[in-house]
Amino acid sequence: MGHTDFAAMACPVARSMAVLGERWAMLVLREAFYGSTRFDEFERHLGIAPNILSARLKSLVEHGLMARVPGTDGVRHVYRLTAKGRDFFPAFVALKAWADRWMTDAAGPYVVLQDRATGAGIEPPALARADGSPITLDDLRVRPGPAAGTYLQRRFGDEAAHADAAATNEPGGLAAGVPAREDGDA
Repeated sequence: MGHTDFAAMACPVARSMAVLGERWAMLVLREAFYGSTRFDEFERHLGIAPNILSARLKSLVEHGLMARVPGTDGVRHVYRLTAKGRDFFPAFVALKAWADRWMTDAAGPYVVLQDRATGAGIEPPALARADGSPITLDDLRVRPGPAAGTYLQRRFGDEAAHADAAATNEPGGLAAGVPAREDGDA
């Protein structure tokens, strides 16, 4: 079976995985969030081969998450997070919190994130209603969006059919990375 090209899929989540799902991309972004800007800093902190790092940085620049800008103090260039890259920070914080909960040993996390102004720990973004009450997976309802074509209208437009699929937890559709349909649905 051939390699699936997520970048060619209509689903924005699949397309984001074409960039963020590469095994070093998230770690390069982590280091950018932690303050690394120079190639040698990323290389030192990650222990990554220079050719692999160069390719990952190039990809993050090409996809608009980072910008390669002229450096100062004798540095040829540095890498800065763009608005698109900075917008990913809450997702990174949520991923780190999940990893700290489920992937650490008894000693706990290796690093903690703190608010520079207060010193308080930075918590992952909470999903909440306007009244502040929590939203959980049990509260989720998936509905067709404005770009949905026929397939997604059928899949998520009929609440009874959607409830049946959710109750049986059947794989398929967007979660399984079904390629784009002719009408643009994923």
